Amino acid sequence: MTALSEYTTLRLGGPAREFRAAATTEDLVAAVAAADAAGEPVLVLGGGSNLVVSDAGFPGTVVLVDSREVSFEEAGTDETGEPVVLVRADAGVEWDPLVERAVSEGLSGVEFLSGIPGRVGSTPIQNVGAYGQDVSQTIREVLVHDRRTGERRRMTNAECGFTYRDSVFKGDDRYVVCEVTFALHRSKLSRPIAYAEVARTLGTEAGARVPLERARETVLGLRRGKGMVLDPDDPDTRSAGSFFTNPVVTAEEFAAVRERAAARLGADAEVPGHPDGLGGVKLSAAWLIDRAGFGKGYGSGPARISGKHTLALTNPGGATTEDLLELAREVRAGVEEAFGVVLVNEPVMVGVAL
Repeated sequence: MTALSEYTTLRLGGPAREFRAAATTEDLVAAVAAADAAGEPVLVLGGGSNLVVSDAGFPGTVVLVDSREVSFEEAGTDETGEPVVLVRADAGVEWDPLVERAVSEGLSGVEFLSGIPGRVGSTPIQNVGAYGQDVSQTIREVLVHDRRTGERRRMTNAECGFTYRDSVFKGDDRYVVCEVTFALHRSKLSRPIAYAEVARTLGTEAGARVPLERARETVLGLRRGKGMVLDPDDPDTRSAGSFFTNPVVTAEEFAAVRERAAARLGADAEVPGHPDGLGGVKLSAAWLIDRAGFGKGYGSGPARISGKHTLALTNPGGATTEDLLELAREVRAGVEEAFGVVLVNEPVMVGVAL
């Protein structure tokens, strides 16, 4: 049996009862449909960068999405007069090489998503985002296999129901993502910078635009500094990226968090919070974790918090999935006790739960 630890960035997960690789969209649909017809549980696996898999493995069919077709289509101009190019990519296309290609060909819209591991098919599921940019800003449509009807359909951006790190695909296995179409702009400049850390690093202001290559290099540098670019020689990168999402709270809840922070850290404690655009306040999970007493490198067992970033839980070597979950539960409970905020895991849980 195939060990799923070989296919996850955490290097965790037990065996799959059945394992199949799908080199094309046709193969992908056929493998899932066959397993469904046989009444088999199905796990569709991409780059494994956002999965926490049980030590017991998966008691069904795992389908590895390995389709690799990419095409480009000129699509006129947008309302600002910039040329638009539609980039259609199979679900199995590696994400960061696609971003690198877009940047090299002068296509703007995903440059701040550089360095994120995984494959294209997972990006709409999680509404993958970083440094003020997320894929919902550029996704035009998603080709899916509907396991309920057995048909394929193209879902528009609106039908995908994108919200912060969420979509209609997350937590519901009805749809298998087969292909994603992105609408990018032909431009030598990035989209406007929307993240303060990026602006500071570039020595400019939010809202500015910089050359695409410079934007990509800056983001890659920031991610490497946090152990968020896969490196086999760096155990801090043996993670699922950010383990918890940044919590969104109401204004009243934010005030309560600030009161707790003042009592715990002193009256001058400043809690970082930003409007989420929907009336709420988005907090920094990394700040909450650190101020609750879980600093970089924390951990008494085989699983540890990254030595570079408190938001990443890592398997330096020798950990089990249960070890990782014990650490995650400890961190979650500590943050709730300290600040009254319940953190939510970002990776998808397979056969386990917090």
